[in-house]
Order: sequence, then C-alpha cells, then structure tokens
Amino acid sequence: MIELLLIGIGTGNPDHLTRQAEKALRSADLVLIPRKGANKADLAELRQAICDELLQGSAARVVIFDLPKRDAENLDYRAGVDDWHDAIARVWTDTIQAEIGDTGRVALLIWGDPSLYDSTLRIAGRVDRAVPLKVTVIPGITSLQALTASHAIPINEIGAPFLVTTGRKLREEGWPAGADTLAIMLDGECSFQAVDPEGVTIWWGAYVGMAEEIILSGPLAELAPRIVETRAESRARHGWIMDIYILRRA
Repeated sequence: MIELLLIGIGTGNPDHLTRQAEKALRSADLVLIPRKGANKADLAELRQAICDELLQGSAARVVIFDLPKRDAENLDYRAGVDDWHDAIARVWTDTIQAEIGDTGRVALLIWGDPSLYDSTLRIAGRVDRAVPLKVTVIPGITSLQALTASHAIPINEIGAPFLVTTGRKLREEGWPAGADTLAIMLDGECSFQAVDPEGVTIWWGAYVGMAEEIILSGPLAELAPRIVETRAESRARHGWIMDIYILRRA
C-alpha cells in the first residue's frame, strides 16, 4: 500500500513548517513537486528549496511533475473542476507507480493546509480508486492565519461568528447573511468591488508570510482602487499572486 503524506507547508516560508512536518517529509520515499507552468515557477522552486534544506541526509527522492491545467472556458464550473481533478489524479497515479510502484511513502507539500479550500484530499480519493492509499494529513499554517498575524488582528469580534468563502460566491451571491466578518479566498477578480463599501473595513494581503509580503488595511471605499492596482502590478512583476482578505461591516 502507498501511504500518501499531505504536508501543510504554510505560505512558502520554511519557518512555517512544524517539527511534525519536517519528520514526515524526511520519512518519505518519494516527494512530488507540481510544476504549474513558467509563470508559476517560483512555487515549484520554493517547494524545492524546502526539500533541499530539510532532506539533507535523507533517502527521499524528489520528482517534479507537470500539473494539468483547468479548462477555464468550461461554463459549468463544477464539471470543469471535476475533470481537472480527474486529470491530476491520473498524473499522480502514473507518477507514483512509475517511481515506486505500489508500496512506499509519498509526500506532497501543500500550500497552506489541506483542510481549507484545498482539493488535495478530494484528488487523493480519486487516486485511491487505482492505487490503494493510506492518507496521512500533517496540518500547516493557513493563509488566513498568516493574514491575521501580519495585520495583528483577531479574525472575529467578541462572541461573533465569521464566514470563510470565495470571491466567486461573493460576486454571485453578495454578502452572506448572518456574518459581519468575511474571509475571502480564491479571488482573482477583486470581488470586494461588488460590495457596498459603506462602513466596511478591509484587511488585504498578498504573499503573506513570505519575503514579498504586501499588506494593506483600512476603509474599503478608500483602499479598493489601490488594492486593485497593487495586485495587478505585483502579479505582472512576479508572474503569479496569492492573496486573501478579510471584510468587516461596522
């Protein structure tokens, strides 16, 4: 049987790895690093740098594979994501079997944490149809934790709930009822522009926890244009961007 180690690595800062994560990584026979194209080469390089630092003296082999791209033109979002996950699962299966067969420990370094808006566990379920798996999850620092730490704020008001959702949901369905504080992830469209900014504060961050970190906070009405501009400039400069933000209504 293959044991699949899903190791949360925070936001790319090697200091974010827990001792549990380090031990799990060093115990692996094979470490898989996804390559997402030339524009996102930094992501593979950061994972490689973590392996170079932590795997000295370890027998683990590191293999880089090309990650299939999602068909962004598919009008059925859910069907497009399902097809994409199927394609990734096939690549995982083929790579694992080609490298170590049906026995061993395989590690994947997960940006953030496998529990929060990450599909790695769902993809692993698809792999299990072809190769029996034992899945072990090692939690990591999430981008939401890194964001609140960078701004030195709590995520919620006293005794109050907060809601974690996506930019697409915010654009399509508006501000969810029942929560005055929203954490928005997976937003490539600056969906805060669809929100009535009156009385709303935003805490925004890109590359949080990394050397390139950018954080901005203040009234949404004042900051929205600046964030849009800063985001576009940063993406053009680095070739990729990962950002997250919190919105709170007075």
